[in-house]
Amino acid sequence: MQNGLLYVLTSLIWGSTWIAITYQLGVVAPEASIVYRFGLAALVLGVYVVVRRLPTRFTAGEHAFIALQGAFLFSFNYILVYLAEQHLNSGLVAVVFSTIIIMNVLLGAVFLGNSIRPRVVAGGVLGVGGLALVFARELAGFELAGGSSLGLGLSFFAVVSASLGNIVAARNQRAGLPIVQTNALGMGYGTLATLVVALARGVPFGFDSSPSYLLSLAYLAVFGSVVAFGSYLTLVGRMGVDRAAYIGVVFPLVALALSTAFEGLLWDMRGAAGVALVAAGNLLVLSRRRAAPASALAGAS
Repeated sequence: MQNGLLYVLTSLIWGSTWIAITYQLGVVAPEASIVYRFGLAALVLGVYVVVRRLPTRFTAGEHAFIALQGAFLFSFNYILVYLAEQHLNSGLVAVVFSTIIIMNVLLGAVFLGNSIRPRVVAGGVLGVGGLALVFARELAGFELAGGSSLGLGLSFFAVVSASLGNIVAARNQRAGLPIVQTNALGMGYGTLATLVVALARGVPFGFDSSPSYLLSLAYLAVFGSVVAFGSYLTLVGRMGVDRAAYIGVVFPLVALALSTAFEGLLWDMRGAAGVALVAAGNLLVLSRRRAAPASALAGAS
């Protein structure tokens, strides 16, 4: 599938998962829902791997890196986001999380030796600024007191965890590890990591058999995890961890668009200006720099 289609597909799915997650909250503890989500996703991918008879032999060292990817990308960052949203509104968490594009640039340079692309950094700054305008009302009510500072810290470490997961995933692809099998095993490892954290925190493992919980769980597992992460990590391998991460700026706008359509969300001029900035940043990040003409190069020599 072409990069553009993968980009749009991932943005649409992750944007819609915000609505699905609301049906997960209430009866079941968030950590338990994360275990159910990625456990089911690992099972679905595992069945696919077995049916297609895909190779699954990996060395102990490769398993270690797959487990790191699973822990950072499919476990810790989700736990931290859920905990952060107990202290901050989701709009502020979305703005903080959108800084993953900057974090990916920095960590990619440190751990992968990637060059820092100014266009990506500039686009990321535009995107984060635009998203801040979109969520201006939520940001206006923020005070660095009480649990808000804790929520901000948790959001920051969620970004670090997700970014490290991106870096490890890119490293695994460079090492020739296949995406499907790596995701299947990684989600299994991530499920175990979340289970350990939940048990250590004494989280009760209840279950909700209501149709809304079951349908949202299936959507989050199959589309939000299997399909979206498969598409996103394919983009990470093709485009790099910096450019692919701009999806983290785009999908909150998809969520807001769905909220506008189904919940009657009202927009103002700041929100419209924010969307324009995000669009400009998106164009800057995804556009490719054209090579200079040969005559210009000759003239500069």
